[in-house]
Amino acid sequence: MSTIPALFRHLVDDAAMFPPGDLPLVEAVAAHRAHRQAPYAELVGPLICTDDNLMKVAAEAAKAGTNGAAPLEVSVVITGGAGGIEPAIRYGDRSADVTVKSIEVRLRDEDDLSRNALRVVRACDDCVDEESAFVEIGLDGAWERALDVVADAGYYAKLRTGGLDASLFPTADQVAAFITSCLDREVAFKCTAGLHNAVRHTAEDTGFEHHGFLNVLLATRASLDGAGQDDIAAVLENRDGEALAARAAQLTEEQAKGTRRWFTSFGSCSIDEPRHDLTALKLLETS
Repeated sequence: MSTIPALFRHLVDDAAMFPPGDLPLVEAVAAHRAHRQAPYAELVGPLICTDDNLMKVAAEAAKAGTNGAAPLEVSVVITGGAGGIEPAIRYGDRSADVTVKSIEVRLRDEDDLSRNALRVVRACDDCVDEESAFVEIGLDGAWERALDVVADAGYYAKLRTGGLDASLFPTADQVAAFITSCLDREVAFKCTAGLHNAVRHTAEDTGFEHHGFLNVLLATRASLDGAGQDDIAAVLENRDGEALAARAAQLTEEQAKGTRRWFTSFGSCSIDEPRHDLTALKLLETS
């Protein structure tokens, strides 16, 4: 029986190689292997790498493979636009050392986002089979039309919730609009960046307003339960960790699984920070 509650199983994708962590590739692969063998292994999702690093990750994973380790599960961030999707998928199909679980593609910043989204989904249609495809749409311009394209094609969305600049952190109202729009279209989504901690807070070193992943989980649940956008934003703005933890603990197994059907995961350069936060909130057993 799993010691990780359904609400948190495979919630945290391992983005150790990305800022601000920037862990060297060799260390990141070794650390990921260790996470996947730890008592909290079911908290952890795939290792995230770029398509530029995919072959290097596979080569490093091969070293463990000689000792009988299973292929490394990865999610591949495509750096070169729609044209980079098929090579990453095909490499994963051929490799004995990595399994490409998903690809993540960011739409280019141009006037016609929906046309850009159409290029991406057509590229996915040509090669994506068992893999998941997450399209990072952004929240500028006619992003909802682009989301329509993703929804029609049956792929997933991705929301950037932070970064190295304050402008990369969306407001609670923007995140609420994104969640509502995804659920209205029956589009599952993941988040990336700035979401290391469970509860919304102001970072002491930068002053940036960080969203909490527990806030996002509960906001998704609220939306599924019929809450309006203002109420969803209020959940996202809640800084009371104990109150949020109490709400999360009261969810039934069915409610937790339903929430995670739509909010699939988030990428974090730290596995320990989310784990320690959940432990401190008494939502995970000490491990």
